[in-house]
Amino acid sequence: MPRRIYLDHAATTPVDPEVVQAMLPYFSERFGNASSLHRFGREAHEALEAARRSVAELIGAEEREIVFTSGGTESDNLAIKGLVLAQGKKPGGPHVVTSRVEHPAVLESCRYLESLGFQVEYLPVNREGLVDLAMLEKAISPATVLVTIQHANNEIGTVQPLEEIGEIAREKGVLFHTDAVQSVGKIPVDVKRMNVNMLSLSSHKIHGPKGVGALYVQGNLAPMPLLHGGGHEKNLRSGTENIPGIVGLGKAAELAAQRMEKDRKYLTGLRDRLIRGILEGLPKSWLNGHPTQRLPHNAHFGFAGIEGEALILGLDEKGIAASTGSACSSKKSEPSHILRALGLNDVEARGSLRLTLGRENTEEEVDYAVEAVCEVVCRLREMSPLWEEPIIKRQLT
Repeated sequence: MPRRIYLDHAATTPVDPEVVQAMLPYFSERFGNASSLHRFGREAHEALEAARRSVAELIGAEEREIVFTSGGTESDNLAIKGLVLAQGKKPGGPHVVTSRVEHPAVLESCRYLESLGFQVEYLPVNREGLVDLAMLEKAISPATVLVTIQHANNEIGTVQPLEEIGEIAREKGVLFHTDAVQSVGKIPVDVKRMNVNMLSLSSHKIHGPKGVGALYVQGNLAPMPLLHGGGHEKNLRSGTENIPGIVGLGKAAELAAQRMEKDRKYLTGLRDRLIRGILEGLPKSWLNGHPTQRLPHNAHFGFAGIEGEALILGLDEKGIAASTGSACSSKKSEPSHILRALGLNDVEARGSLRLTLGRENTEEEVDYAVEAVCEVVCRLREMSPLWEEPIIKRQLT
């Protein structure tokens, strides 16, 4: 049987066995509706609130500020559309500020607002994927109703200076939302310290089940709900709560808080070993994103002279699961909008590889992955017309 090595944890993570065990009773023994008054309902409601407490503790929020959703995409939509529509229009034209490297859930929400007549400013980033803070400050006007900037990028792993961004928004009197789906549970997140008004997170990125997430909503903020019905989740997200999924998210959040520091040190070591091995083993290769200000488990590479999709298939034959970028857009044929925003051309952007590690990965697996990547890239280059006269002229260090 061929070996199987999973290096695509930014797409999704395996559900932790402790999370599975926590969820199981709520499929059968404690299956009640959390809105019911009888014992079955009360058991479900108690589990719901315990999970809310665990999620709140993970990000430094209060229990009442956590709203459960179906995942990161819904949380982003509720935050951006809900908050902007609730704020209404301001003199000078309604205005939203975001970046060019956001997740599609953020970008498509912003494009929807544009279709309603709102103005959206998409800030550029530098070669390492960072937003220019002076440019951000200049972009905020009296008409701005929301700033939405991700905490960590889903493809290249760059971590934005969220405290500074939040402070700029606070000083300007503008609400600030962040998509923290990739960062929560991986690096410390404190919504109060970061001056964040709303924050999106997702269960399946932190070894919890798919189909459940949460939105932090500061204090008495009241975004306009996207779903209307029985008024669940403080009238912000109607619909009978997914108690097994929410219990799983709560347990995953609890475990992430306990293991974060140990995992972060371990994954950073594996990541740096992976980066060093590939860059030293392959000429005309480079790291996308910030070299140090990045997620501990993320390594995103570019290779001259190859197509990333062919590389993914070649690695899959060797038992390695990887990706070229975001799983949400991996089946699209056009180059990554994130890599284009870094300044890469179409050919450079297409020759990319994202490897994202998990706590179950080992040094031996990393070494095997380095060997496999070098072997497959070299084989593809031998067949590639692009490699005869490399288009990318970059001095690597």
